[in-house]
Amino acid sequence: MTRLYCQRLSRLIGSCSFSNFPRGPSSSSMAQEKWTLPHADPSCQLKLYNSLTRRKEAFIPINGNQVTWYICGPTVYDVAHMGHARSYISFDILRRVLKDYFGYDVLYVMNITDIDDKIIKRARQKHLLERYLQSEPSTQMFLNDVTSARQEYVAKMENEPNEDKKNMYRKQIEKLDSSLSALENAFAQRNETTISLSKQQVVTAGADMLSDWLDNRQKGTVSDHSIFDSLSRFYEEDFNKDMAALNVLPADVLTRVSEYVPEIVAFVEKIIQKGFAYEANGSVYFDTIAFGRHNGHRYGKLVPGAVADADLLQSAMREGEGELSIGVDRLQEKRNPGDFALWKASKPGEPFWQSPWGHGRPGWHIECSVMATAICGQKLDIHSGGFDLRFPHHDNELAQTEAYYGVDQWVNYFLHAGTLKIAGLKMSKSLKNFITIKQCLKEYTARQLRLLFLMHNWSDTLDYSRQSMELAIQFERLCSEFFLTVSHYVRKHFDRCSSASFVKLGRRELILQQSFQEAKLKVHKALCDSIDTRTAMDTVRELVGQCNIYINEESEGQRVPCCLLLRSVALYITKLMRIFGVTEMAEEIGFSDVGKGGATKEQLVMPYLNVLSEFRERVREEAREHKIGSLLEECDRLRDEILVDLGVRLEDRKGETVVKLVDREELLKEREQKARLEEEKRLRKEKLASIAEAKRKEKENQRRLPPTEMFLREKDKYSAFDQQGIPTHDFNGEEITMTKKQKTRKRKFKDTDQIHEELNRDIEDVKRGNFDEDLPGQGQYPCVECDRMFENADVLRKHRKSKGHKRRVKDLARNPKYTQQEADAAAGLGTYRIPTKNDLM
Repeated sequence: MTRLYCQRLSRLIGSCSFSNFPRGPSSSSMAQEKWTLPHADPSCQLKLYNSLTRRKEAFIPINGNQVTWYICGPTVYDVAHMGHARSYISFDILRRVLKDYFGYDVLYVMNITDIDDKIIKRARQKHLLERYLQSEPSTQMFLNDVTSARQEYVAKMENEPNEDKKNMYRKQIEKLDSSLSALENAFAQRNETTISLSKQQVVTAGADMLSDWLDNRQKGTVSDHSIFDSLSRFYEEDFNKDMAALNVLPADVLTRVSEYVPEIVAFVEKIIQKGFAYEANGSVYFDTIAFGRHNGHRYGKLVPGAVADADLLQSAMREGEGELSIGVDRLQEKRNPGDFALWKASKPGEPFWQSPWGHGRPGWHIECSVMATAICGQKLDIHSGGFDLRFPHHDNELAQTEAYYGVDQWVNYFLHAGTLKIAGLKMSKSLKNFITIKQCLKEYTARQLRLLFLMHNWSDTLDYSRQSMELAIQFERLCSEFFLTVSHYVRKHFDRCSSASFVKLGRRELILQQSFQEAKLKVHKALCDSIDTRTAMDTVRELVGQCNIYINEESEGQRVPCCLLLRSVALYITKLMRIFGVTEMAEEIGFSDVGKGGATKEQLVMPYLNVLSEFRERVREEAREHKIGSLLEECDRLRDEILVDLGVRLEDRKGETVVKLVDREELLKEREQKARLEEEKRLRKEKLASIAEAKRKEKENQRRLPPTEMFLREKDKYSAFDQQGIPTHDFNGEEITMTKKQKTRKRKFKDTDQIHEELNRDIEDVKRGNFDEDLPGQGQYPCVECDRMFENADVLRKHRKSKGHKRRVKDLARNPKYTQQEADAAAGLGTYRIPTKNDLM
């Protein structure tokens, strides 16, 4: 059947003629049209500032879009400070941008250094001081011990080469001396209550000195490992709380040194086998000279100058090796001054682990190499840390890891956060010149602090001060008000299901749309340029300013702005702030429940607030029309007091009232700030008025002086005068030059002319008229026009506003001047004569 059907179809097709059908294109016309590949903009390729090359390099991960990143974590022996915040917030921003903006799959690994000389000494001293105080020594014994501790500390201060540290020691000693003197006085008076209080003050002031003194005598008695573990665990948790408060994302993998000791021992053994390390008295040191001689290796890649400078090298090595590992015996064990410890032989009073070289503990630098390679493998895309870690820590990491693997480039990109200054001064933990994160968060929010960091590039020096924080607060306020304003218009005038919400863009909207597109491109290029957040934030500020101008223009013209465009801008900036970590994002697992009945606070409350706002606006219109002041005052009270306490802000604008749902505490702070500014303005005004009144009195007193006494009171400037009162010699007894004499004569003549001009005016006023008799006329405050004296400034001001005074001013403008004789007679001045220029010469 199928075969028969095919035969009939074939005969039918063969009988048809296709000569009248248009022919298709020839084979030559079927060739592919020429296509030009668009050129990529080099400024849109991500580059990062690489400390290894000291320039910006194109970022190319080792494995596709996967990025391995290791960051040096904290040494947990004390509270976290703003120096920590500088590094961890900065790299949190970079991590978020790489992951959420550029789309990289980032594996972020951070370590916790819980084995270190600082931890050992701090834990041991804390334990010894607590044990000493629990033993309740007698007051006399306590005084003797503190005095001995002070003497040792004084010797330490005198031997300290660093002047800044010496000054810090001196201040601590002065503080101790003050409390020690109080304790001695209380002990002499046998006042037990005062003695107990004074003891506590001495402990607070001299804790460092007393702890050092006890440690020097009893450190070998501490053998319980839990003493060291408990301190590091406490400060690790404290650090994590601070990072959570700063909205810093937790690491994908967290490593602790104490958990990787076996791996560290194996790592060190292999470096010894390769000939780049040696054992000495139970310690193991990395041989920097042997490493540098090997082909393809170079020691000091990050800071080459430090290796060549012997003094700088020794200073850095002392810091890098640790306070407990820089004795003369340890220095003599080394083959070369620049060699650093991979493994440290432990002394009594120090924690230890088993190793082929005896009881000991890992060196600081080897810890990071082992943990980073254990998680990320032989090659690392990014390694980051604080600027001060470049040498010796990171250079030593590079050397020992490249020696272990036999490679010449373990890390492709080294990123170092810029340093932090406190009000222009370098922050130093050793000098106790630092601010803790908790102290900072008592004054500012985590959002404001992050905005400050975003307004500086991550690799630049950052100055933390009230002035810089004020700029961050202003930026926060600018964006917050913009978001609230746009939310109001979108809520009131935009419905995504209504075609009326999508309107043709006019000229002003097209200009704003173009500015929006340009801003997005500028932000993208800035982030590609080593994640330049400073330029990105400046661009956002400019964009918000342009939007605010557009909104104000539309509001003045009583037009509704383009909500769709403003919504797009606000959503873009919101997304950018979320990427930067300014706005917290809830991390949800699974499918979201949005759209299934869950409503936000704004969605629940706003319909009622809109009704209240519209009702209030109608009341205000009626009150203005009928001039009912009490109703207007009540509407203002609703806006300024009642709704503020509920976290609602009403902004009365031309055409409509804008409703904003704001954090209640923020509104209360704004209200308090407004009241404070008004009070400051009032006090400033009173102060200026007081200064003006004092100047007026001074001028009045000067006006009453006879011309011959004008310079006699300036004894701080002149020492001798002629018969007319003109200075002839200055304060030092040297004769005044002729030029200066002429200047003083001119000044005297000018002032005398002015005085007598006013006097003439007063005399001429005597004959003129109608005074306001109800005001008192005796006192020290003159009215020149009316030739009257009043008892205080308030009465004088009231007089000058009176009709009688104003009439007198008009009369003076109309009436002709009297002669000198008439004026003298009218004033009863007798034989008074105005001095001439000749009299003054």
